[in-house]
Amino acid sequence: MSGRYGPGDVRFFDRIARIYATVMPSAPTDSIRDAFVVANRPIECVLDVGGGTGRAATGLRTLGIDTVVMDISMHMLTYAASDGHPVVAGDGRHLPIATNAVDAAVIVDALHHIPTPERALTELTRVVAPGGIIIIQEFDPTSTLGQALVWAEHRIGFSSTFWTPAELCDELNSPDTESYLVDEGFEYVIVGRMK
Repeated sequence: MSGRYGPGDVRFFDRIARIYATVMPSAPTDSIRDAFVVANRPIECVLDVGGGTGRAATGLRTLGIDTVVMDISMHMLTYAASDGHPVVAGDGRHLPIATNAVDAAVIVDALHHIPTPERALTELTRVVAPGGIIIIQEFDPTSTLGQALVWAEHRIGFSSTFWTPAELCDELNSPDTESYLVDEGFEYVIVGRMK
């Protein structure tokens, strides 16, 4: 059953957009807020990659941070726009954003849905300006809840790729990026600071 929904599981999210927008609360912001202190530049322009209905952007709004929501699902973006978020249609593997154009990029609970997450990480490092940050919130597949989530997503038909916190830190580290584990547990947060 793996891979039934296709690249990025977009067809699934198109179908459930209305329900998702109604039942999913805004993303918790404590760990994300803590990650912003790692930046070496003012954070004014933030891009939420795979932002769907704007869960993370809504949480960031409570911190006084306006965020542009980018997603490949037009149905999901409709709900983000109706909530007052600026939106951009795009694929995380080929961001329609200029190089060094944003101060920060966040990707909350979405990296595992991108078919080639390594390509998405490369794109994130391209669009974030020097001194800016990439904040990634993901699920630890080695935790008990993480193991259940991996099983459930694959059973549903997603082709999700999950990394442990150490694996994602290693993947994000590059000559241009330093990565740090900001929060751990079932949902962990990694921040990469552009050099």
